[in-house]
Amino acid sequence: MPGLHTLGYVNRIYDFIRRHPTWVDSCWAVLLLMMSAVWLISSVESDTEGLPQGPKEQIAAVPIVLALCMVVALRRRSPEKMLVLAAATGVAQVVTHVDVGPSNFAMLVIVFTVASRNIRWASLFALVAALLAPTIAALRWPDDNQTLAGAILGDIFMTVTFLLAWVLGDSLRTRRAYYAQLEERATRLEKEREAQTKIAAAAERARIARELHDVVAHNVSVMVVQADGAAYVLDSAPDQAKQALETISGTGRQALAEMRRLLGVLRTGEGIAGGGSGKDGVNEYGPQPGVDQLSELIEQVRGAGLEVNFAIEGTPRPLPSSIELTAYRVVQEALTNSRKHGGPGVGATVRLAYGNEELSLLAEDDGRGAQRDLYEDGGTDGLGHGLIGMRERVGMVGGSLETGPRPGGGFRISAVLPVKAAH
Repeated sequence: MPGLHTLGYVNRIYDFIRRHPTWVDSCWAVLLLMMSAVWLISSVESDTEGLPQGPKEQIAAVPIVLALCMVVALRRRSPEKMLVLAAATGVAQVVTHVDVGPSNFAMLVIVFTVASRNIRWASLFALVAALLAPTIAALRWPDDNQTLAGAILGDIFMTVTFLLAWVLGDSLRTRRAYYAQLEERATRLEKEREAQTKIAAAAERARIARELHDVVAHNVSVMVVQADGAAYVLDSAPDQAKQALETISGTGRQALAEMRRLLGVLRTGEGIAGGGSGKDGVNEYGPQPGVDQLSELIEQVRGAGLEVNFAIEGTPRPLPSSIELTAYRVVQEALTNSRKHGGPGVGATVRLAYGNEELSLLAEDDGRGAQRDLYEDGGTDGLGHGLIGMRERVGMVGGSLETGPRPGGGFRISAVLPVKAAH
């Protein structure tokens, strides 16, 4: 289409001008030189006032015109040097008595250019020159045919013109600085957003790792205990062996269901938000366990051979899901550790106390306890990940956790989880 073709042509011209500013300025300088050449030729053929009078002034006008045209051509490449050149040319013009001509337009241009740059000394110098140059020109080349009032008004008009050039240039500098600040802020915000995304991803990976550890460590330990018991009584008590195998099967299914729920967080486009259904119509991504499921957990542990005394103090009430999940995982990890490290004949106690502003947990056993390197900073051998994850969980909800050997033998885990008062 003709309109689109014309628009594309204009865009190409604009891109060329933006990429080659010195070439564009040079074209303007050539135009100014041509106008000044006409002015010089007219001075030779005419004695009109406002043109160089006499051979000396006409000869001196040539380098002055060339210098001012150079100021326009190189104004963006070397603005400070061109400002000095323009000032020196103006002084030479006053000394040699070369009248103001078309080439003096370069002084307006350099004042604007320097003011638009972030060079404070040059901008202030240009401002002072803009204030003084019109008055100096009016005094050096007075118009005999002009009244005093007309001369003053003309001087004011030229001063305002120079000041307007400086103000426009300074406004352009301010706008450029503002845009640069906006770009810098956008870049900084983008970097901060990327950093926050990475932090969130790392936190999510850590959360999933804790969940997987709790699920695998607890359920697999139950399965191992039941498998050992089934192997031990397989010949002497087939019914007990069958019951142990059924417990292993149920525990395995429960572990798989929880792992599917956790891994479902990592998938997209599979209906995670609305939940998915397994072959049996069971929601694979159901609610996470909470305090209400502690009784089932205790029964499962008891079935694995660990005697557990479970008690609840205070009035049970609904709690935030994060508090309920943390409480469940703390008890689960504590009982898992009791089975793993308590030794034969170990017994455990779990106390859950509802307070006005906190939920207190106490899980302890009377076994031989864990080695110190399992609960101090994770140990140098890389063990103790369960207790580390437990501390992270409690810390994320603003609670406190104490772990360590119990007086008289065994191991104790005490947690305090802050909750809002019930209404």
